[in-house]
Amino acid sequence: MILARNLSLTFQTNDGPVHALKDVNLDIGAGEFVSFIGPSGCGKTTFLRVIAALEEPTAGSITVNGMRPDEARRARAYGYVFQAAGLYPWRTIAGNVKLPLEIMGFSRAEQEERVRKVLELVELSGFGRKYPWQLSGGMQQRASIARALAFDADILLMDEPFGALDEIVRDHLNEQLLQLWEETGKTICFVTHSIPEAVYLSTKIVVMSPRPGRIHDVIESPLPRERPLDIRETPAFLEVAHRVREGLRAGHGRSGEEGA
Repeated sequence: MILARNLSLTFQTNDGPVHALKDVNLDIGAGEFVSFIGPSGCGKTTFLRVIAALEEPTAGSITVNGMRPDEARRARAYGYVFQAAGLYPWRTIAGNVKLPLEIMGFSRAEQEERVRKVLELVELSGFGRKYPWQLSGGMQQRASIARALAFDADILLMDEPFGALDEIVRDHLNEQLLQLWEETGKTICFVTHSIPEAVYLSTKIVVMSPRPGRIHDVIESPLPRERPLDIRETPAFLEVAHRVREGLRAGHGRSGEEGA
């Protein structure tokens, strides 16, 4: 689904070049749940934006569904869920979810049916006529996910969607996201700062080093697809979490050596 080869991206600023990504090589297969974890400024979000054709690499190549990112965007190959829900306060929840369908020219009947289905999928049936300010933060994020799913893209890009939520709500949404992934078969790319979240959700964890953003390690998860929350207390889970933590430490060390 996503193939990056020797991908680099350098931003030119008034203070000189900023090397956001350097020599990134990564394969993401159909139906995988891939989390990106690393320190702030390591290029996690930048890589997601490259996939979405919101940033253009300065070297190397990337394909999305066999196409250039800009072609994939025009082909509606992905939905994007941002850190903030980004819902329009003057639109109802159904109206927010419906917005991309209106822009894409779906018929009114098709819009209504798709909105009904995705609100049911994220457990927001009955809240379509509510306004964003009438919903909790977690419910708003679920509405944002519904909007990204409304046009049935193959890929879901998620940039720390639960980072601002409290732990109890976050745990619940993690469980719901795994269920949604199982039901839809989407390929999910998920940015997080949380080691437990990355390990709990993912089939593959990409550990990134500080700027310039490189891939330090790619960890294939041995955990089963069905994951109750208490799996986080098992030896297998803790072993993967330990490897992620060690990878983050080693990545910091390597970055320091390169900067010396």
